[in-house]
Amino acid sequence: MLPLLLFAPARARAQGAATVYKDPTCGCCSSWVALLRKSGLMVSVTDAKDISAVKDKYRIPQALRSCHTALIDGYVIEGHVPPADIKQLLKDRAAVAGLAVPGMPIGSPGMEVSGVAPQAYDVIAFTKDGKSRAFASYRQGARTPA
Repeated sequence: MLPLLLFAPARARAQGAATVYKDPTCGCCSSWVALLRKSGLMVSVTDAKDISAVKDKYRIPQALRSCHTALIDGYVIEGHVPPADIKQLLKDRAAVAGLAVPGMPIGSPGMEVSGVAPQAYDVIAFTKDGKSRAFASYRQGARTPA
């Protein structure tokens, strides 16, 4: 029984490991990475000179693109997706390619601006064949039913 217990922490650490591809000069991407780490996800960062090539490789629909792309447990996470939504996706193991927050809405994780009201935004679930649906919605900085 002891050998199985020794491997349990390694399996737990592997789940939720993220690789984030970002522009080397993007500050908001670094803020989002810090929030992922704070939420308990293990994150490695790769600076990508051609971030569009990364998005093309992982077939992120044009309308859903943002400033950074992450790979987490077989899912693609595009843009400033809240860590809680990522954890919900990982828990539910939804049959989607990933989640996206298109653009860079003020008030989304990593895009907070002191003294500026958060914009409304949606977290979009998308499939490999380009279909999409609302996964979560945020209004005035709070999650609302999608």
